[in-house]
Amino acid sequence: MSSFTDLKHLKQVVETALLTAQDPLSVHDLKRLFTETLSNGLIDELLKEIQADWQGRGIELVKLASGWRFRARAEFQPYLARLNPEKPPRYSRAVMETVAIIAYRQPVTRGDIEAIRGVTVSSSVMQTLSERGWIEVIGHKEVPGRPGLYATTRKFLDDLGLASLKDLPALVELGSLIVPEKAEQEHVETETE
Repeated sequence: MSSFTDLKHLKQVVETALLTAQDPLSVHDLKRLFTETLSNGLIDELLKEIQADWQGRGIELVKLASGWRFRARAEFQPYLARLNPEKPPRYSRAVMETVAIIAYRQPVTRGDIEAIRGVTVSSSVMQTLSERGWIEVIGHKEVPGRPGLYATTRKFLDDLGLASLKDLPALVELGSLIVPEKAEQEHVETETE
């Protein structure tokens, strides 16, 4: 299966699957397209070639948390938005603060979130994030009551177009939405002086 024609055919199959898939496809998913066993290295090579083929075009092949997918390049999003004037769902400040805390401090308990925000987290906020598929309980803290430990999901990363949590913007870029506890204490001390 190493002839040029065969590799070209493999690449076309992978490209077709990626272009028609609704969700990102993992290397494992792509390997299932074929009856013969292909190595991860060969699939990676095909993906790199496809990325290079689409370089400089309006669409790009990107690696997200749950796999590979084609998407429009960022500079073309304003044009596409005119075709689909639907507004993305708007979330309350409480929802956005809560998901930001979970993303940057995970795993966290509901009590941790409340301590950082300084207010009680309503059940509807947690339900909204769970229904969206952005957060999940990944375990329980070994303290009395065994509260759930929340973390973000691959869907959260996929929806934001991120490959991993390392791709989240630095907290400095976000302003003071989440002030680290030590900095928050220093800020309070400065205000009271």
